[in-house]
Amino acid sequence: MGQPQPTPTDSMNVATRNAYGQRLAQLGEAHPEIVVLDADLSGSTMTKDFAKKFPNRFFNCGVAEQDLMGTAAGLAHSGLTVFASTFAMFAAGRAWEIVRQSICYPHLNVKVCASHAGITVGEDGASHQIIEDIALMRVIPGMQVLVPADAYQAASMVDHLVASKGPAYMRLGRANAGIVFDPSYKFVLGKGTVLREGSDVCLFVAGYPTKATLDAANQLAGQGIQASVVNLPSVKPIDQDLIVAMAGKHKCLFSVEEHNVLGGLGSAIAEVLSEKRPTRLVRLGMQDEFGQSAPAGELLKFYKLDANGIASSVKAAVA
Repeated sequence: MGQPQPTPTDSMNVATRNAYGQRLAQLGEAHPEIVVLDADLSGSTMTKDFAKKFPNRFFNCGVAEQDLMGTAAGLAHSGLTVFASTFAMFAAGRAWEIVRQSICYPHLNVKVCASHAGITVGEDGASHQIIEDIALMRVIPGMQVLVPADAYQAASMVDHLVASKGPAYMRLGRANAGIVFDPSYKFVLGKGTVLREGSDVCLFVAGYPTKATLDAANQLAGQGIQASVVNLPSVKPIDQDLIVAMAGKHKCLFSVEEHNVLGGLGSAIAEVLSEKRPTRLVRLGMQDEFGQSAPAGELLKFYKLDANGIASSVKAAVA
């Protein structure tokens, strides 16, 4: 797109919401058709960068998320590329019916980029820790569902969203995420990436837990279990060919997600396996329970979504 991507170093942790805001502001100059809407949360969703640079193309709809999505649909009808941001709890939860009826049904060019998803919202507690949004968004016909693992992947997804037409949902996080990719990474819709090759088990992962899953695989290697790690940033459409290929190479598969195991990444993988190659799949994530209020790191540890917890769950399942 002719603009530089964010430049975090390998030693830095950068939240995907930051990368989203930075890249969107970079692309705004070359793409005058982009407009951005927010629900009085631009300082948190990081659309403030775009608002500062292009004030006449930024609209604060206030604490009225349903109206935000309706306004986004109206602007998209005029031919604009619309980015609509708020917390994921409100974008996917409170405004779901408007997203379905006003954006997806007419297949409008609105990109719902929602931050503060999952339990890594931390101290805000269960009321704001949406763990159902992937399920809610992926059942809407025609909706793309994208979940970036780090800043580079998030930035490349923004490139894709600007270049593509039609509705999309991008799930962004509040907490800083470890760097997994590098500046050369290019997101391709419907494609995953093999991050680590192993021979015993395969760990599929999307979003924030990707770095922890890689660390868990390294721990397992020291315990005699060789694990492949596959990042699936495009939950819908999902990389069916890669899932089937990995099922043919490993005796047990795992999904890792910061989401309810019902309806999320694990369910999407299970749907593919049930039709194309039945294989044992163990789903790691929120086990049909709400989160609670605590620092993000403590919550990941409690729900066994940190490296140690993932490794112990895998080891127990294959023992």
